[in-house]
Amino acid sequence: MQINISPASRAQPEFAVSEKSVRTCVHCGFCLATCPTYLLLGDELDSPRGRIYQIKEMFEAGGVPSAETVKHVDRCLSCLACVSTCPSGVDYMHLIDHARAHVEQNFVRAWPDRVLRKLLAIVLPNKALFRRLLRVAALARPFARLTPARLRAMLTLAPARLPAPDPAGEANVFPAQGEYKGRIVLLAGCAQAVLAPQINAATVRLFNRIGFEVVVAAAAGCCGALPHHLGKTSQSHALAKANIEAWCGVANEAPLDAIVVTASGCGTTVKDYGAMFAADPDWADRAARVSALARDVSELLSEFDIAFTGRPQHRPVVAYQSACSLQHGQGILKAPISLLRAAGFTVVEPAEQHICCGSAGTYNVLQPALAARLRMRKVAALEATGADVVASGNVGCMTQLAGDSALPVVHTVELLDWASGGPVPVALQGRTGATVDRQARADQT
Repeated sequence: MQINISPASRAQPEFAVSEKSVRTCVHCGFCLATCPTYLLLGDELDSPRGRIYQIKEMFEAGGVPSAETVKHVDRCLSCLACVSTCPSGVDYMHLIDHARAHVEQNFVRAWPDRVLRKLLAIVLPNKALFRRLLRVAALARPFARLTPARLRAMLTLAPARLPAPDPAGEANVFPAQGEYKGRIVLLAGCAQAVLAPQINAATVRLFNRIGFEVVVAAAAGCCGALPHHLGKTSQSHALAKANIEAWCGVANEAPLDAIVVTASGCGTTVKDYGAMFAADPDWADRAARVSALARDVSELLSEFDIAFTGRPQHRPVVAYQSACSLQHGQGILKAPISLLRAAGFTVVEPAEQHICCGSAGTYNVLQPALAARLRMRKVAALEATGADVVASGNVGCMTQLAGDSALPVVHTVELLDWASGGPVPVALQGRTGATVDRQARADQT
């Protein structure tokens, strides 16, 4: 696809990447078959190919983009299923991120939209503020049906009760047990540490058990993914820089084997730090160093022989939901499934495994109608497997699915921890019926 942007724009690093991406697209249409919004809406403008054409026109014209273009850019989930499908290697991830940044800088949204996006960008990366807001949301949940669609989506997604904070989500050093294998940094995260602190706790226990010292760095926080996908580049880069500086400091103190990320949406972003700062001479080397160390928890665990000698003896059937950011963003498909099977679980996969559940960071708040349709589609596919429990590698997917699914939803690492001697996953405690409840009762005796 041809693109004609000004020489001044072409000289900017982000435009150079976008221009190459646009030129790489050959209009083949393979992406249409895997794009969730195209499958739902059947509109070419809501397909990757259609969005690339609109982005091309937006960049060529410069200035203020049209409201129509913004609508279709906003509807993109950034699930990156099109990246897995594309035979030409179009770098759609960086193209859509650049388009969002351009919209943020040049388009004036209606004030309710501006306020909501600013609120999300401020609250979600801040654990203390997010926790306080969720407490308020829990009180307002009974009135959710009376509120506008976006507020209703936020209230519905908020948990009725917040779990207590866990030490694994705070700055600390957790020593290895037994034979020392190495040293890792754990990204405690922002929203995950509030919504599901048991994920970090299970990760720390599991890595300690196999001989790793686990460090949670004091100055590290949000990875920057949430504001980044809202087009708020300055904020996302500031958060990324804080993490880079913190983790490089940890690496300089003693040898560091990996930076482990348990939320795959965050992992995709951390692995992209090198690209984000490639043109910045002050940060390029350190950012590339961090990206090279970043590993998804399943990716690193798959390199070790884990002694799955703990309970449960009769393990539940697990429906594995492959988060888009893990399968498409990081190209990790088999590691979580292989680990679960090695731990003794029977693993089944739902139909349309490649289709997004509709979470996509803040998408389920900003595009609640489309997100709800995708959630129902995914839940139906998961429940059709006949499994006892759903496992995922991303807290956003877990939160999105848990509200509608009759099945408990857990993180993959919680099951692995359980199978190697850890506690029953929180979502399985007190469940009735099926293998889950029988085993949970056995483990508690």
